[in-house]
Amino acid sequence: MKIELPDGETHAYIFDCDGTLADSMPMHYRAWKQAFEKNSAKFPFTWELFYSMAGAGMYDSVVILNERYQDDLDPDTVVRDQDQFLRHELDSVEPIHQVVELAKELKEKGFPIAVASGGDRAHVESTLTYCGIIDLFDAIVTKNDVERSKPAPDGFLKAAELLSVAPEKCVVFEDSQLGITAAETCGMRWVFIDPEIYSGGAGI
Repeated sequence: MKIELPDGETHAYIFDCDGTLADSMPMHYRAWKQAFEKNSAKFPFTWELFYSMAGAGMYDSVVILNERYQDDLDPDTVVRDQDQFLRHELDSVEPIHQVVELAKELKEKGFPIAVASGGDRAHVESTLTYCGIIDLFDAIVTKNDVERSKPAPDGFLKAAELLSVAPEKCVVFEDSQLGITAAETCGMRWVFIDPEIYSGGAGI
């Protein structure tokens, strides 16, 4: 399926990582589900709940779910367990080919391109490496580089700054509503990478 770019003057493109460049959301879901079950979470962690949190930082996600469901999970423990489960699967991650090919085309045309992800740097860089695209981007922004996670616009604004492009001249590629909200907050146009079309969610 052809990815349509929005109208308007564009000087740079910014890509989310998981679920946008990498078909990694199903394995992230499995890792989160196992971590919550191991820690006896009071709520069922469904695919729909998982995707509603997509883009938020890992620690922040547990804090938000504790508040929503009156739970008392230790965020550090859940995040550590999730990371351990994920490490067993990450080397099998595949790129989302349509998005990666578009990123390559834009780079060949001379546009600066960046990644802005809510994941930690080690995970994001590993994911991009396994997908074979770590060297494609002019800048990589992760949760380690900003104070606030999506839906705050910090990551996208940092990417624009590193690319030396005004936010309103950037286009964001995102698979989550939190990411789209972040893009809109800082005046960036966006392209929705629909998980129903591009993600291997059926494999969860």
